[in-house]
Amino acid sequence: MQPRTRPLRTGLAHRRTPGWAALALVGSLFLAAPAPAQDGPGGSGGSAVAIAAETVVRDGTTRLTLTLSKPVEARTFVMERPDRAVIDLPEVNFQLGQETGRKREGLIASFRYGLFAPGRSRIVVDLAGPALVEGIETTTTREGAVLLSIPFRKVDRDSFRKAAVAGDPSPATAAKAPPVQEAADTRPLIVIDAGHGGTDPGAIAATGVFEKDIVFGFAQSFAERLEATGRYRLVMTRDRDVFVPLAERVRIAREAKADLFVSIHADSISAAPQVKGATIYTGSEKATDSESAKLAERENRADAAAGTESGEGPADVADILQELTLRETRGFSSGFANRLMGQLSPVMEMSTKPHREAGFKVLRSPDVPSVLIELGYLSSKSDLEKLQSEEWRARVTGSMAKAVDLFFSGRATLSRPVALPPRKSAAIAPVSP
Repeated sequence: MQPRTRPLRTGLAHRRTPGWAALALVGSLFLAAPAPAQDGPGGSGGSAVAIAAETVVRDGTTRLTLTLSKPVEARTFVMERPDRAVIDLPEVNFQLGQETGRKREGLIASFRYGLFAPGRSRIVVDLAGPALVEGIETTTTREGAVLLSIPFRKVDRDSFRKAAVAGDPSPATAAKAPPVQEAADTRPLIVIDAGHGGTDPGAIAATGVFEKDIVFGFAQSFAERLEATGRYRLVMTRDRDVFVPLAERVRIAREAKADLFVSIHADSISAAPQVKGATIYTGSEKATDSESAKLAERENRADAAAGTESGEGPADVADILQELTLRETRGFSSGFANRLMGQLSPVMEMSTKPHREAGFKVLRSPDVPSVLIELGYLSSKSDLEKLQSEEWRARVTGSMAKAVDLFFSGRATLSRPVALPPRKSAAIAPVSP
């Protein structure tokens, strides 16, 4: 994925179509106009549109059927611990209802979908038990709709394990982002990381709002606020609703030689809707408390939620120089966290422990000061209302920009941590075609 050096307009990544609008879309796609001309296996130009998904259980088979605007090629593989089936597709515009994929049906416990990489979409099916895809079928209705049918049949554990070991038949390495052109521009470079994305929705509010959409809109607003000052260079780890592996987010910051990395998230605790407020996290091998440790563990499972394995992170601390660099970097991270806390406390509600530490994978860069901000709780009605408020967002991003100004105000005397050579990464989930 190519990082952006200029943010997009503020707004949610993908707005979901309500039920009545989806029905209208069906009519416009398949009834009001003739079938689109085909220009190859993928059909006419532009992405296929998925406007319905149905799960049917019959004769020991659980069949997931997508209704599409044109044919697509699909391939599948399975993963263990937990049991998942992954369906890879060319880029698909999913216009499905908010509740799609959340109800258990036969062998399918639930499923997620979204953009996995530019030009590629993915459906990740959480299996209720070991099961394999028997074969993918494509049919066309009289109205021109394309039905993509994916049947699952239960198998024994050994058969499933063998299939999982075979894994993705065509793994690819992450595409290297082009180096940021520094030239004579000595302005600090800030990487803004909108959490989750694509097949990884993050937390989901009771109203159906996805964390990935909330934080993407906020990250765009924050980037625009900083860009308007003219004092900083900006890079966003994702510029739309797309999945980006955790290790890739760190790599983007390190290879760009970022001066600051800010990751934006929003938590959810359905069992405790009374819990609310923002928390700022910095990296540490030992968590401040058990709650922080559990949150980091949940966030670190983002790659698994998207149907891929975690890539390698930065190199382990192996010598005195690296250890000193890591200590210095964490000192800068804590310094920014304190300035951020001072600016945010007057304009937004903070949690009972506003600054905590935990082992988040995205905070493991040894040479880029990094913080992760949990803006609030989607499980809290009051927090959710604020997170969706343009006025609240403008006020908070303004205060965050002031914290950035304070952090870099002593730029003449601020020495950047010594940059360590990035570790060569192993094959991880692709972020570009």
